[in-house]
Amino acid sequence: MNIASYADLISAACAQAEPQRLLFVFVRAELPDDATAAQKTEFAAGEGGALAPVLCIDKLPAEQPSFEGLVLESQSTGIDWHLVFVTSMSGRAGIAPGGDEADQALKMMVESVKQGSIGNFLAFDRSGTVVSLA
Repeated sequence: MNIASYADLISAACAQAEPQRLLFVFVRAELPDDATAAQKTEFAAGEGGALAPVLCIDKLPAEQPSFEGLVLESQSTGIDWHLVFVTSMSGRAGIAPGGDEADQALKMMVESVKQGSIGNFLAFDRSGTVVSLA
């Protein structure tokens, strides 16, 4: 399925044979302390930098059906972010994964983001646009 929006993500999650739990890792672009002058210039132009996880949550699809709601909820934390990576976990026997299962999966997802292994995640910017990162 081609997911072109957050609404598509929710629809896809709800259409699965087993209940899903969505995992979200919010990241902020940061410039390393040892950045070169060229890296600083790129970063000032809105390019480059490193993605640093700053917040993670898990939700059932019905708990956050709109991207606008997700943004509002994240704003209540006071933590600034630039992108959010999303993936899902499948339940078993008609039961969605629990919070304990999600905690471990979120830890692994955060580590993947830190290592730059983001190919298995969807990425959305703050406006809800799907972002493709090279």
